[in-house]
Amino acid sequence: MSILVLENLTKAFGGLVAVNNVSLEVKEGEIFGLIGPNGSGKTTIFNTINHFYLATKGRIIFKGIDITNKKTFEIARLGIGRTFQKVRPLKRLSVEDNVMAAAFARESTFEGSRKVAREVLEFCHLGEVSHMPAGSLPIAGRKRLEIAKALATRPSLILLDETAAGLNPAELDEAIDIIKKIRSELGITIIIVEHIMKVIMNISDRIHAIAFGATITEGTPKEVASHPTVIEAYLGTDATLVGGDYAGA
Repeated sequence: MSILVLENLTKAFGGLVAVNNVSLEVKEGEIFGLIGPNGSGKTTIFNTINHFYLATKGRIIFKGIDITNKKTFEIARLGIGRTFQKVRPLKRLSVEDNVMAAAFARESTFEGSRKVAREVLEFCHLGEVSHMPAGSLPIAGRKRLEIAKALATRPSLILLDETAAGLNPAELDEAIDIIKKIRSELGITIIIVEHIMKVIMNISDRIHAIAFGATITEGTPKEVASHPTVIEAYLGTDATLVGGDYAGA
């Protein structure tokens, strides 16, 4: 069953068409990758799903409900969580307080928000630093805090926007493990935007590739990684990017 459907989604900023007639379906329980070169419209798609931007044309259907014109807070309460490329925690507040603030999207009490925050912080390997100011965390910790904040809204679908960017190999492996557990242990459907091919190719069930705001192709990681137009537009001509570990699901 599809949890999210985009029907001919278009977003224009004046004469610039950032997303051009994109249609896709995300199945419940899958990890769905969204790839494309810088400026191809990936984050704009996320921003339109969350109604940070109003769609110029098309429809967004979540669990059978047309959410195209719903407000951002309504979409969050329906069950769509979100991380952001630029990680901007409330630096002077503790790590736990940052997550509690997010939990209030669905929780109505202080005690309930604290309980949710502590649970997701443990899940994201941040329990031991929950008392620290969020601004003191290194980049890997801030990335995990961003995931924790999204999980605190208790989503059934989470949009992950470059959560692995800037991480070293060990941190990258930890991020991959957490992303996989979001699906396997929490049962949350994932749409992930990521430029690091090791991540996107090894965790995605299906991948949708775009360039210049329009769809190139969609398929399994192996199918997409070997598609000539994807190689030209995004991966380049280096064959090491479309073989071995990068092409496996």
